[in-house]
Amino acid sequence: MIQASFRFYAQLNDFLPSEQSKQAVTYRSSVSGSVKDAIEAIGVPHTEVDLIVVNGVPVDFRYQVRDKDRVSVFPRFRSIGFGPLLHLQPPDLSEKRFVADGHLGRLAAYLRMLGFDALYRSDYRDDELARLSSSGNRILLTRDRGLLKRNEVSRGYYVRATEPARQLAEVCREFDLSSTIAPFRRCMYCNALLYAAEKQSIRHRLLPETAKYFEEFYACPDCDRIYWKGSHYQRMRHLIEGLA
Repeated sequence: MIQASFRFYAQLNDFLPSEQSKQAVTYRSSVSGSVKDAIEAIGVPHTEVDLIVVNGVPVDFRYQVRDKDRVSVFPRFRSIGFGPLLHLQPPDLSEKRFVADGHLGRLAAYLRMLGFDALYRSDYRDDELARLSSSGNRILLTRDRGLLKRNEVSRGYYVRATEPARQLAEVCREFDLSSTIAPFRRCMYCNALLYAAEKQSIRHRLLPETAKYFEEFYACPDCDRIYWKGSHYQRMRHLIEGLA
């Protein structure tokens, strides 16, 4: 029987039962296995882990847990670096791109509103989400821990908040998106980049009041939706300003 002590730090405690949070967790197994498997058996997805220290020595996910090991597990830190130690998460992408699971449709729409490439379909299967994340270097956003434990997924984030506006603020903080926001350049429905549309070319599709009071229009090349800076635009501006 292998018995090891695991200690999880900072936001990794979000994944533990309250009685195990912020204290040593005893892990028992009848066979030796990887530290990745042990961490995920306890409940923490590997996509949330950036540093593992066993008996004072940094290790990678392949390390085989031994009896009486003392394991410290750390998340990604945004303000404090670990210097030259063994980071387990892939380096940050120069351009943040996302794929969201079927429960995060409003979050995906909000990210598109901010100008970020965010794939979403309500009928994506788990294997499709994992493949899209892996093959497209996309950050997988989900509230499904099991999805983040798939070996194929290397970039992922468990969204803690349940209300869409709070989810948006959380993701913006986690991935430091504020400096790269380029609002209202993507279609909120299909993710395509919008183009400026001549008013005369779309006048027949506009309500009389819209045509009378607005001059600036944008259209989606994929789903053909039309956008203008009406009352919905002001509500979105208010949401964006609230992220600061």
